[in-house]
Amino acid sequence: MGPLSGLVVADFSRILAGPYATMLLADLGAQVVKVESPGGDDTRTWMPPVRDGIATYYLGINRNKRSIALDLKAPDDLDVAQRLARRADVLIENFRPGGLRRFGLDHETVAADNPGIVYASITGFGSGKGAAYPGYDLMVQAISGLMSLTGDPDGPPYRAGISVFDVMAGMHATIGILAALRHRDEHGTGQHIEVNLLSSALSGLVNHSSGYVAGGTVPFRMGNAHPSLFPYEPLPTADGELIVITGNDGQFRKLCQVLDLPDLPEDPRFAHNQDRTAHRAELRPILVERLAKRTKDEWFRDLMAAGVPCAPINTIDGGFALAEELGLGPVVTVGDVPGVRNPIRFSATPAEYELPPPDLDEHGEEIRAWLSES
Repeated sequence: MGPLSGLVVADFSRILAGPYATMLLADLGAQVVKVESPGGDDTRTWMPPVRDGIATYYLGINRNKRSIALDLKAPDDLDVAQRLARRADVLIENFRPGGLRRFGLDHETVAADNPGIVYASITGFGSGKGAAYPGYDLMVQAISGLMSLTGDPDGPPYRAGISVFDVMAGMHATIGILAALRHRDEHGTGQHIEVNLLSSALSGLVNHSSGYVAGGTVPFRMGNAHPSLFPYEPLPTADGELIVITGNDGQFRKLCQVLDLPDLPEDPRFAHNQDRTAHRAELRPILVERLAKRTKDEWFRDLMAAGVPCAPINTIDGGFALAEELGLGPVVTVGDVPGVRNPIRFSATPAEYELPPPDLDEHGEEIRAWLSES
């Protein structure tokens, strides 16, 4: 039994941030009821890629859930939705702010009948002046400043390769839900949690956000370079690039030992991290010249053995292969649908994988019967 066993989650969210959050909760034992419009979650049609005619986008964030299709404009379906909200411990939604009020599914109305409800709303830009803005991850990557940091210094800004702030907001929502449940255990009442993509983005920009807020520095694109560390980027070898990282002076000394550059750490230009960062233009060619003598796999083996962080630049299949080699078991199969293992490991209450991603309204009859009984 998972640590959230017995918890009922009414999932009125769609696309990515909300469904990702509810899948994390479902993996940990929560009973998640995925409420979909008659047309289904948008991601069911986001293809390619596909598996057996189903979008893998949808499959990747909807396991361990039961699906019911409800048209909230139809009185009978709306009654089912409202009964589900009264029965739930958690309700999560990502409608535009106020969008559920006309259905009696807003926080105030639901909490009047269900005061213990933990009600989580995910928006793009909050419920105030930004309420009318649509919440697309790409918009937030642009507005937050992330794209200004991504790409070559002299090239155009780029989006991240994933919807990074949707995922971040989903994780923030999950943290908020668990904290609110803890509060409910102590005080008996639920509360309304609000998470928005822009705030998640500004928090997730971490050192860059702090550099601006605390230091008045507006960062800029540096390609693969790091503003505060060197080396901390891909460096060329005899047959391709290798990520080389020295996060402290000790790691730099180890790097120099493996590269047979024993005197380099004594050079005052390179002795400490701030020195190396200030003199990266002088240090980089020295390292590149030495790394060019051997292949990236040879350097990877020897540098890692010496305690110097480094990495080949894999495609995703390479990342899964290494995780498998390390015994992390990155893939789980539910039914006949493979998916990515929940990243959290518990010593006593491990994640469970019981239900494959549901077909649209697959459990509608079952959920209606359950609500009638309760």
